[in-house]
Amino acid sequence: MSGPAGALALKYEMLLALTSMIWGSAFAAQQIAMKKGLGPMIFTGLRFALGGLVLIPLIAWRRKHAVASDPQARLPIGATIGAGIFLFAAAALQQIGLQSTSSANSGFITAFYILFVPLLGLFLGHKAPKVLWTGILICLAGFYLLSVTGTLEVSKGDGLTLVCAVFWACQILVVDRAAGKGDPYRIAALEFATCAVLSTVAGLLFERRTFDQIPAAAGAIAYTGVMSVGVGFTLQVVCQKHCPPAPAAIIMSMESVFAAVFGYLVLKQTLTGRAVLGCGLILAGVLLVQLVPMMSGKKRASAPPGATLVP
Repeated sequence: MSGPAGALALKYEMLLALTSMIWGSAFAAQQIAMKKGLGPMIFTGLRFALGGLVLIPLIAWRRKHAVASDPQARLPIGATIGAGIFLFAAAALQQIGLQSTSSANSGFITAFYILFVPLLGLFLGHKAPKVLWTGILICLAGFYLLSVTGTLEVSKGDGLTLVCAVFWACQILVVDRAAGKGDPYRIAALEFATCAVLSTVAGLLFERRTFDQIPAAAGAIAYTGVMSVGVGFTLQVVCQKHCPPAPAAIIMSMESVFAAVFGYLVLKQTLTGRAVLGCGLILAGVLLVQLVPMMSGKKRASAPPGATLVP
């Protein structure tokens, strides 16, 4: 693609790369918050509350300039709250897992959601690409190298993160159903609010009061709330409307790579040769499942849309 259309696509691909970098770097910020003593549930509640607040000015502007009869102005409340519940489960497990695993491990294991989306979609009547099973085997081999010790045990943090990837996939499938029935920004705001409320309640019930640590973790809360949730989600929605699907899939999958890079740069976390090979296999499996259907012209028919919509 060349000319103005190619330049426009390149612009949005670069913005999508920025989004992946923001999301990848958020893993390190999330770990920093835990090191400050803030409970994972209270942190998650504050993070998503802030992310929802970031969307309010955008929603207000869109509402002011929207046509009153636009059917997209409706809000599917039930489906959106359901998505928020799955978002809460996914974000909570990921945050708890980050207390006992590295940013790199969390980033690459979270990427399993790309496999779980078409896998769970089978129960909803979607067709799964044949390459899915090959991708799953490759990713499982990578998970073994990355997370399984010589005693055949999986660390608590890695195990929780793998379960969180299942909930990310559930959240994506529910959002996919809701997205065509209303304004995506209002859906996102209510979804984030639901997650924030549930996380805060869970923190008040099950965590020791850690409100004194909020000022110490303010930077991490602001970055993950404003940048990762608010700005990242908004950029992702805008960019994927203009990016060709194949490069978009590749770029979005780089989130896990950025998680490893920022884990090293910010937290001085390193990977063994075995772990690097495991990460490489997981990334290869994820890309295989994303790209083969696209290259054969069957992306939308083979897997449910929205397989990369994780803020």
